[in-house]
Amino acid sequence: MTASEPADSAAATQREAAALYRLMTWLSPAFPVGGFSYSSGIEWAVEAGDVVDTATLSDWLDVVLADGSGFCDAIFLVHAWRAAEAGEEARLREIAELAAAFVPSRERQLETTSQGRAFIDIARAAWDAEGLDAMVAACAAPLVYPVAVGVVAAAHGVPLAPTLHAFLHALVSNWISAASRLVPLGQTDSQRVLASLEPAVAATADRALQATLDDLGSATFRADLASLRHETQYTRLFRS
Repeated sequence: MTASEPADSAAATQREAAALYRLMTWLSPAFPVGGFSYSSGIEWAVEAGDVVDTATLSDWLDVVLADGSGFCDAIFLVHAWRAAEAGEEARLREIAELAAAFVPSRERQLETTSQGRAFIDIARAAWDAEGLDAMVAACAAPLVYPVAVGVVAAAHGVPLAPTLHAFLHALVSNWISAASRLVPLGQTDSQRVLASLEPAVAATADRALQATLDDLGSATFRADLASLRHETQYTRLFRS
C-alpha cells in the first residue's frame, strides 16, 4: 500500500457521492421538468378500461417498459451518453435526430421534447459542466428527454449504468403517479406497483446496455394508439 492510496480512495468516494447526489436531484419528481403534466397515454387507457386497478396497471407498464417506449428511450440514453462521453459530435447528432423522429404521436413528441428542453435548461443554469454547451449544440435537433439526460450525465462524468437505472425508475414512477390520480390508486397500491416493476426495470436496463441502434423497435401498438387517441379525448387532466 502506498501513501497515495487512501487519498485516491477518498477521491473516488467523493466522486461516487457527487454522482449519486446529482442523479437523485435530476431524476427526482421535484426536478422541474414538468413530468407531472403528462401520462404517456395512460389517461386514455384508463378511460378505455385497459387500466382499472393495480394488476392491469402493472401489466400495462411492464409491457411498455420492456417492449415499447421504455426500452427505446433506454437505448437512446445509452448511445447518447457514450457519444457525448467520447466527444463524437456527429454521432451524437445522428442519435438525437433518430430519437426525435422515433416518437409515435404529436403529444408524445411534445412530452419528450418539452421535458428534454427543460432538463437541459435547468442543468445549464444550476449544474453546468465543461463541454455541455458544445454537446447540446452538436445535437441540432430538439433534444428528447432520454438524450438530454444522457448528454448531461456524460458531461458531469456520472457513470452510465446508474444513470440508466435512475432514469428508468423516474420514468416508471411518473407513469404510476399519473395512474394514481386517474384510476385512482392509493399510495400503498402505487408502491406495490413500483415494487412489482423492479425486475422489469433491471432487465430493461441490462438489455439496453447491450443493445445497438438496430435493436430499436416497439411492439406496444395499444399504447401507441392510446397516445394518439388522447389527442381527441373529450375530458383530459394530462397533456399526453
